[in-house]
Amino acid sequence: MQTAESYVILGPSVTLHKFLPSITDETSPKYLYRYESEQTGDSVHVFVFEEQKKVTNESHCLTLVVESSDKSIKVELMPSGGRTGFRGGSADGEPPVYDQVKDFILDFTNRFGLTIQDNKQEEVSNEEEENDK
Repeated sequence: MQTAESYVILGPSVTLHKFLPSITDETSPKYLYRYESEQTGDSVHVFVFEEQKKVTNESHCLTLVVESSDKSIKVELMPSGGRTGFRGGSADGEPPVYDQVKDFILDFTNRFGLTIQDNKQEEVSNEEEENDK
């Protein structure tokens, strides 16, 4: 099963502010939670995507957490689900919702010339610090 992925997107604040409306319009989240701080102007958006394929008895869920500020956007992708029951061949069709959302994020950053950094190194160093205690 896939694990959570975390990215930091850096770029001009005008372009960063286009990210949230774009991802809301281009993808179809089943649930959306928004929080905006009145003091700092930072925001947190939680998108929940669900997809069920009856042919292959699969259920996929993706939680996308987007923390937005004027200087950067932190994106966390947390997929869950998969096949249950019969493990036969998969039906052709659209790629899973995880791939669609991840492709949109990568495409958006490339299209607008933003810098995207994998946040995996920080997670590893935090785990090492906890193990050292």
